[in-house]
Amino acid sequence: MTRPITASMLYNLVHCPHRVARDLFDDSVERDPVSPFVELLWERGHAFEQEVIEGLELPFTDLSGLAAADRERETMAAMRHGEDLIYGGRIKADDLLGVPDLLRRSGNGYIAGDIKSGAGVEGASEDIDGRPKKHYAVQLALYTDILEKLGFSAGRRPFIWDVHGDEVEYDLNEPQGVRTPMPLWEYYQSCLAEARKITSRAEETTPARGSICKLCHWRTTCLERMVASDDLTLIPELGRAGRDSLKPYFGGIRDLAMADLEGLAGNRGRGIARMSMRTLAKYQARARLQVQRNASPYLKEAIDLPRSHLELFFDIETDPMRDICYLHGFVERRGGDAGTERYVAFFAESATKEDEERAFAQAWEYVQASRPCVVYYYSPYERTFWRKLQASYPQVATEAEIEGFFDPKAAVDLYLHVVRPKTEWPTRDFSIKTLAAHLGFKWRDKDPSGASSIEWYHRWVKKGDPAIRKRILEYNEDDCTAMRVLLDAVRGLPIRSA
Repeated sequence: MTRPITASMLYNLVHCPHRVARDLFDDSVERDPVSPFVELLWERGHAFEQEVIEGLELPFTDLSGLAAADRERETMAAMRHGEDLIYGGRIKADDLLGVPDLLRRSGNGYIAGDIKSGAGVEGASEDIDGRPKKHYAVQLALYTDILEKLGFSAGRRPFIWDVHGDEVEYDLNEPQGVRTPMPLWEYYQSCLAEARKITSRAEETTPARGSICKLCHWRTTCLERMVASDDLTLIPELGRAGRDSLKPYFGGIRDLAMADLEGLAGNRGRGIARMSMRTLAKYQARARLQVQRNASPYLKEAIDLPRSHLELFFDIETDPMRDICYLHGFVERRGGDAGTERYVAFFAESATKEDEERAFAQAWEYVQASRPCVVYYYSPYERTFWRKLQASYPQVATEAEIEGFFDPKAAVDLYLHVVRPKTEWPTRDFSIKTLAAHLGFKWRDKDPSGASSIEWYHRWVKKGDPAIRKRILEYNEDDCTAMRVLLDAVRGLPIRSA
């Protein structure tokens, strides 16, 4: 029996093809328990969808309560009848099966849409702001493909109704960008071909370590397999694509660590597998740190960090589903003395724009009163979100003031400007959790993560339990303190070449 290709299957494939294979064929007893955060995502997604549907002012045909076979039959009947808007339909053609949230009549056909409790486009990074999300695009493309096969398509411009209340059109025929000219439709076709190979077992997949693993129910057994196979994706930042391109040359981390790169690259030394010698040398240095017993981190070059009597270690907590920043946390230290450390936090007591603005204004007032100082943070996210807050609440601070706050002369992104370009570590990634733990720092909470903090905040908003609020604040304080631990360690690292 042919397994149907579904939208959720393609969504997962964009992130990890191996998850698709494991979901289809592996024993469910090997799965990790579903995390409270993932359960929250499901809950919030369903609740948001119901909220949107209940708020519709347009008449629509509701098929969501029907059994699968009945939904498919009634969806076809509704489209033949020319209903304007269909909710909860089910469409199928060949080996493709889709359950779009919405089917909207356009001319003589239909376009598909999904209701998402996230933003309709990428927006968490300054580098990819405004681009369509590939994991949304492949789902919409599947629905569009089915509609075309059924003769009901009104074109390749499906849409997302997102958490902001925006309708975001996805033009599947448009190039993705200058660097990625492939249209989303072609990208979908490539994903579809890969999914068919996986479902037919014509292609064997392998695990690869990445950020998405944290929320996957196969994470524990996948990591065990990667460790056992000495998988190259355990090297920081190498990733699935890098691993696959290097496979013909290196069977694992130890092979790369011991390899003669100059000999493999030949006389011209231009690199192998479309990687420059500089990039290969970087990954080899990281591989060597992992295979060496008791390896220690080091600086690749000298660092010159600003100094001030007052140092602020800064971290925010945000809920992307509510699109709110609910906490600004600072650990302040004076004169380099850990005994002077004090945690200062500004908390949005409710998930409202009014409380978000209040917490931001209080944090900004605190920062102004703390100058002169040096501010340390980890990753560009704090700067990106404070810029967003300034745009939302210009009465709190001007654009120039926020840019001045993040001036590199007095504000240091420890990840982007120090750890990533100027250090190497015998670890599998460069997250603050991993590096601080390597240095011996321990979080007080048994499950410290940004995802967990979001789930705790959700419970705080619902219940107002002071213990939950305390847990959120302690986690944020530990994140800030971890940056101080990292900074002190980096200042004492030896300098050596790879």
